[in-house]
Amino acid sequence: MDELERFRGNPRTAYLVAEYDRLKVKINELETIASTEEAMQLLAQAEIDSLKEQQRHLLILLEEIIAKEVKEEEEEEEVKEIIMEIRAGAGGEESALFAAKLAAMYERYALTRGWQFTIIDVSKSELGGYKEAMFEILGRGVFDDLKFEQGVHRIQRVPPTEKQGRVHTSTASVAILPVRQFSKIILNPSDLEITFSRSGGAGGQNVNKVETAVRILHKPTGLVVRSQSERFQARNKEKALEILQAKLAVVQEETEAKNLSVERKSQIGTGDRSEKIRTYNVLQDRVTDHRVKESWHGIETIFEGQIDRIIQAFKNMEVVDNNPTS
Repeated sequence: MDELERFRGNPRTAYLVAEYDRLKVKINELETIASTEEAMQLLAQAEIDSLKEQQRHLLILLEEIIAKEVKEEEEEEEVKEIIMEIRAGAGGEESALFAAKLAAMYERYALTRGWQFTIIDVSKSELGGYKEAMFEILGRGVFDDLKFEQGVHRIQRVPPTEKQGRVHTSTASVAILPVRQFSKIILNPSDLEITFSRSGGAGGQNVNKVETAVRILHKPTGLVVRSQSERFQARNKEKALEILQAKLAVVQEETEAKNLSVERKSQIGTGDRSEKIRTYNVLQDRVTDHRVKESWHGIETIFEGQIDRIIQAFKNMEVVDNNPTS
């Protein structure tokens, strides 16, 4: 039976196929008896019907096992870890403060989702803003929820230090790097320049006394990654290599997409970091996303991490994109 071939090589279903084959041999034997011995026809036929019913249940069980296996594989492939990079853009100190505000917003949202939010590396400005920062976020659905946050965010407000009451416009960029369980990127040790330094910032006695912070330069591409969140050098090195693989995977995917002229399925924006994707207008108490062309009021609650409405707008748009006839 041709449809059984896809089950034979699978360790989880091979034994059921063997049982199906055994029943088939038994059915063939009984059919021979029924055709040659008239007195045994009724009895043989009853047994044949029973064996065929068993075969039918085996086929149902085989399909259920394969369906479960497919679901498990899909769950394994789901990206449950991302690296989020936030960098201050135009606007000097005000931009750095905005970058820190965005980071706090995402951390609060992660808390509501039950995700793990960890600081990997932060470079602070004089007033406590973030010149650049990197975070690790772990949890189910993390990439699906945050993948459209990538791009340049813009804020329009009157800074506390502004004496003339003028509205300032500042920007900060957000990058989302998916970390896949099985990366297809293989790192050549000779391509890496690894240096160690003392960690900065708050911490225990270990901080600033032992060289636990790790910096890795990928010489072929010039990419640089850092990690100083862990207490031990080996763990920071492991984390930095993981981040580097994620960055190289994104570069590879972008290159392949350009070479093949592949258009994105979603038409809600390219996510390019040079693209201004969203404006936070404090005076008008409004957040506007320029890709979905929607606005939301209650800017302070949004900065408190209540960004579900924004994320849902993108999920709705994805549903439309994937079902163009609906």
